[in-house]
This record gives sequence, structure tokens and C-alpha cells, in this order.
Amino acid sequence: MKFKVITLFPEMISSYASAAMLGRAAAAGLIEVTTINPRVFTTDRHQTVDDKPYGGGAGMVMKPEPLYKAIKAAAPRVSKKRCIVLLSASGRQFTERVAKEFAQNYSEIVFVCGRYEGIDARVAEFVDEEVSVGPFVLTGGELPTLIIIDAVARLVPGVLGNESSLDEESHNEEGSGEYPQYTRPESFKGHVVPPELLSGNHGAIAAWRKKNTKKF
Repeated sequence: MKFKVITLFPEMISSYASAAMLGRAAAAGLIEVTTINPRVFTTDRHQTVDDKPYGGGAGMVMKPEPLYKAIKAAAPRVSKKRCIVLLSASGRQFTERVAKEFAQNYSEIVFVCGRYEGIDARVAEFVDEEVSVGPFVLTGGELPTLIIIDAVARLVPGVLGNESSLDEESHNEEGSGEYPQYTRPESFKGHVVPPELLSGNHGAIAAWRKKNTKKF
């Protein structure tokens, strides 16, 4: 699975993608995370990627030309196995179901990260879809992109050390969270592990976990 990230801050992506699970998966050749800086596609000596918004208002808006050229560099040819995603507050809500959809349907995802007050709306004409990670505002698209990469990458076969851990994963069902987890010691500062989990009775354990799975 290839992830390409169009960003003004490639170091934000590379530092996270080179550590822990993603770093190991990349070293094993299971995933690939690369970045493209739209400043490379500017034509002035200041490498300008933003300008004042038409109609007035605070802040600056990212210009369409550098982003369009960066998208074309990341995806020079049409491919049904590639999805170009624009991180947007007005996009489709990202969920575990969407993560599975991405992992199953695509071998390459290109992310377009905005900054400042946003991106020229015409850039959306050159992507496949817009995605949001939640009803809140961030300073840029890099953190949402890393969230999506992390969620999708762990669904790629071989990335997780124990594939069976996906079977009882949180949010596998819509509206379902996760049951509480415990490890040694059995008692910690007066709080003890539920006896069902110590019983060795698989039926009792399964029933306890089902009963204590959080719903939302």
C-alpha cells in the first residue's frame, strides 16, 4: 500500500511514519509513505503557495496551481486502484468502515493537506473525494492524514504482528466501542480484575466482554 502526502510540512509526516508500527511496516516493504511539497511547483523566487482570498476576510488561501501540479506529479495516470483524498472539514466523516473501504479497494492513496485558512475550492475538482476526521478545526491536514494512514495501514495484511487482533477490534460494528482490558497485577491500589476474566471459562469471558462493550 502506497501513501503519498502533498504537504508544506513533509517532516511532520516522515517523523511519524518512520516510527513504531508504520516504520516497521515500511522497513518490511508492506507500506510506503512519501511526501510531495507543493512549493516545488511554484514559479517565483519566494515559492509562494498562498494569497489573499477573493471577497476579503482574514488569513490566506492556498493557491490552486501548485497543488494541481503536485497532484499531477503524485498521480500522473488514471488508476482505479488509487484514491486522491482532500482533507476537508466538509468532507465525508472518516470511520473504521471507511478505513476498511480504503484498505480493500486501493493500493495507493494520495492525500492533499491544506494550511492557512484553507485551499482554493477549485482544487476539489481534481480529487476523488473529501474526507474529515471529525467536527473540529485543526491548523492543517497533516494530523488527519496521519490518522487515516495509521488506521488504513494496520488493515494491510502483515502489518500487525497478530492478525487475529483485528477480529475483535473496536468499532468493527457501527456504534460499538471496546470492552475494558486488564493485565497483571490482579489487584492494583484496591482495584481488582473482574473474576470472570480470571475464571478460564471462555463462555463467561465472552459474555462479560459483550456486556461491558461500550455503546455510543
